[in-house]
Amino acid sequence: MRTPFFAVAGLVLGSLLLSAPATWAAAPKAQQATESGVYKLRVDPGVSMAEAAESMKLRANALNLQLVAELPMSKQVEAVTGKPQRTITIYQFCDAVLARDLIEVNMEFAIYMPCRVALIEDAKGQGWLVMMDVNVDAVAQEKRLPPALKARIEGVRKSLVEVMQAGAKGEL
Repeated sequence: MRTPFFAVAGLVLGSLLLSAPATWAAAPKAQQATESGVYKLRVDPGVSMAEAAESMKLRANALNLQLVAELPMSKQVEAVTGKPQRTITIYQFCDAVLARDLIEVNMEFAIYMPCRVALIEDAKGQGWLVMMDVNVDAVAQEKRLPPALKARIEGVRKSLVEVMQAGAKGEL
């Protein structure tokens, strides 16, 4: 029964936590890019995809975010096709208590979970970390979130950005 809850918790946080916080501005411009609805961070040269993944997991753990799912999409495609694939792995991080609190306010928050960060290798072999970029203020206002919950969401969002930044730099 825990697995569905964590999936739901991650979805709420994933959609609500990803508007651009001030900490993104601190990342080097050569490594970050934003597009409509997407936040994208380039993995630094010299940092392998495995190092980026391990760094994200370690940082998430240090920030009390649980890794509730890891979806090795490229390995699954390779198993089906028999052909080597570029890396595509989706990680789902979650603050289960906050997710539960959001669902208690409005069960519709369940459709926004989980907090997803994708590690993707592009056609040139460059690694990228990608997640949704949703306007938290607009969603919080529409769903009439109490200010205390909005503040907690912003704290988790900052943690997710820190997880991505650690992964991009290969920091432990």
